[in-house]
Amino acid sequence: MSKGVSIAVVGSGYVGLVAAACFAEIGHSVVCVDNDEAKVRTLREGGVPIHEEYLPELLSRHRSNRVEFTSDLRSATQRAQAIFIAVGTPQSQTGSADLSYVDAVASEIARNIDSYKVIVEKSTVPVYTNEWIRRVIERNGVSREHFDVASNPEFLREGTAVADFLHADRIVLGAETERAAELLKQIYLPLSSGDYYRSADAVPGARGENDPPPVLLTSTKAAEIIKHASNAFLATKISFINVVANICEAVGADVEEVARGIGMDSRIGPKFLRAGVGYGGSCFPKDVAAFRYVAEQMGVDFCLLKEVERINEEQKRRFFHKVRSALWTFRGKKIAVLGLAFKGGTDDIRESPALDIVKQLLHEGAIVTAHDPAAEGRAKEVIPPGSQMRYADDPYTAAQDADALVILNDWQEFAELDLNRLHYTLRYPIIIDGRNLYGPATMLEQGFTYLSVGRPGLSHTRDAAVGQRLP
Repeated sequence: MSKGVSIAVVGSGYVGLVAAACFAEIGHSVVCVDNDEAKVRTLREGGVPIHEEYLPELLSRHRSNRVEFTSDLRSATQRAQAIFIAVGTPQSQTGSADLSYVDAVASEIARNIDSYKVIVEKSTVPVYTNEWIRRVIERNGVSREHFDVASNPEFLREGTAVADFLHADRIVLGAETERAAELLKQIYLPLSSGDYYRSADAVPGARGENDPPPVLLTSTKAAEIIKHASNAFLATKISFINVVANICEAVGADVEEVARGIGMDSRIGPKFLRAGVGYGGSCFPKDVAAFRYVAEQMGVDFCLLKEVERINEEQKRRFFHKVRSALWTFRGKKIAVLGLAFKGGTDDIRESPALDIVKQLLHEGAIVTAHDPAAEGRAKEVIPPGSQMRYADDPYTAAQDADALVILNDWQEFAELDLNRLHYTLRYPIIIDGRNLYGPATMLEQGFTYLSVGRPGLSHTRDAAVGQRLP
């Protein structure tokens, strides 16, 4: 591998912690900085505060060797050649990204620069953030010869973030000087050269020695736009297929067949053409709103994104009414819910459609028993257990004597349930599947009344569609 670079990563959330672990994995010396002393202590002691495949293994492999954790940004800044800013950029009331955390970090970095540094935007930020960081650092008296500001957006999916980092579709490096570009290329050389994949301990994934990820060198403004535009486009694909699903329901077609037909077009591709209850998480809702806000500030009417957001909200409403169509009324009904995180493979409940639907069920008087393999702890902070809200350790306990089972995210174990056992665990064999994990014909054969998204609903009591038209 290439010569290691001394790196500081500021922020130990999903982006920062994964980046720190992966930079260490490819041979660099990393200091991960967070102002939360309790979190730093947890990480030092071997804890992993987020659910990500391969992340515990990488942290265990490199902790106190190539990666360390601290709250001392001053020391980390002085030791590092490259400083990656990976702090939160939450959505403000106007829809814009709140950059106050980025501003505070940039100011503190500036006060501690004692030699040339490349300061890298890793957080998702709007275009021109690079310029503002540069101004902040200059206002703190740092000469331009002592720093460059670059952009290196992440394209990670929660749940598969480590593999996505190490087996990237592309590595985007936004830099305005050759000096900054060369340091960024050196950091990613173990991946772009294919050297990393020769290691017997390499994390498995799509890339290999003969097919390494390509590096795209751009301006900082282009890199900033690439990130927001990518997420906005993927959110648009999700909203598009959800509207197609609603048309399929109206005419009695199967959206899974339609999506396969669309996705076989190489110009479109099959990814993100999965009908469901709508998108959520820490990225898509925030990034769509932020990109629309940026467009408005630049005098561009990006009305398409307004419709993407509206469709996403409408999809949750439609699914809630689908559940109502199966149960008629909610008060006093026992409903089993599988899935609380915004998708399977993660414990992230931010902007989770599943939690929105659970809250509606509770508001209507239902008694909910929920199970999620990873997100239960975080969900309890938002919806504490009580007389109406209960949590279960497994799907079958959740389903015990329930009037219906509602599937709200796509954990693999939810797609592999023992249907015979489930049938006799439920009070009534009714399943409303918001992720299309099962085939309608199979569920009918198993004796279920089964409703899904964008497909005819089938009842075990009669071979006829149910819940076709929603109010």
